[in-house]
Amino acid sequence: MIPDTPSSLMPKLIEIHNKQNTSAQLPHARLYDLRHIHATTLLLAGVPVHVVAARLGHADPTITLRVYAHVIHEQAATAAEVFARVING
Repeated sequence: MIPDTPSSLMPKLIEIHNKQNTSAQLPHARLYDLRHIHATTLLLAGVPVHVVAARLGHADPTITLRVYAHVIHEQAATAAEVFARVING
C-alpha cells in the first residue's frame, strides 16, 4: 500500500458517507484527526498517559504529555472539582 493511500481515502469516505446520510453529515477530517480524537478520548477517560503513549507509538510518555498538555490540565481541573464536591459533602 502506498503510504499516502489511507490519508487520501479519508475525504472520499466522508463524501460518500455524507451523500448517503444527509441527516447525519460528517465534518471534514483528516486521518490524523482521528488519531488525535482517539488519544484525547482515552486521556479524558482516565487512561494513564504511559498507556496512551504506547498506543500512539510515542517512545517516551513526555512526548504525549507535551502534545496533550491541554487535556491533562482539563483532567486536573476536573479532579479539583470532584475533590471540592466530596469535601463539601
